[in-house]
Amino acid sequence: MSSPRLAARAVILHENRLLLVNAWPGHRSDLWCAPGGGVEPGASLPDNLAREVHEETGLTVAVGAPCLVNEYHDPGSGFHQVEIFFRCTLTEGALSEDWRDPEGVVHTRRFVSRSEMAELRFKPDSLPQVAWENGPGYDPLELLAR
Repeated sequence: MSSPRLAARAVILHENRLLLVNAWPGHRSDLWCAPGGGVEPGASLPDNLAREVHEETGLTVAVGAPCLVNEYHDPGSGFHQVEIFFRCTLTEGALSEDWRDPEGVVHTRRFVSRSEMAELRFKPDSLPQVAWENGPGYDPLELLAR
């Protein structure tokens, strides 16, 4: 079994709507999550996160304080990921239909209201509470959702 993968994710509320992405290549799942991804050694978590958000969405953000720790695993493969979510502020850009993630992972991105989230499948489960109620959170280890 390998060490857990570390990832950083952004909680971006803009005009009371939360930015979500679908990061399943080939539209293999309807599961949504906050933008972000794996960290590269030698760069800070905020620097990694700003880079990932720009790659996935074309947006520029200011990275603020951590607000959630989430972890999940896949017992079948041994994959285990620990995610640190940061509150971020949009500083430049707008979502564009023609933006393409250079890694080809994120294919859809959108801002959603809290009520719209009730109609979506998303992870982690505590994301709406953390985003709109401003509480810090910890989601205990859960099975990987597909």
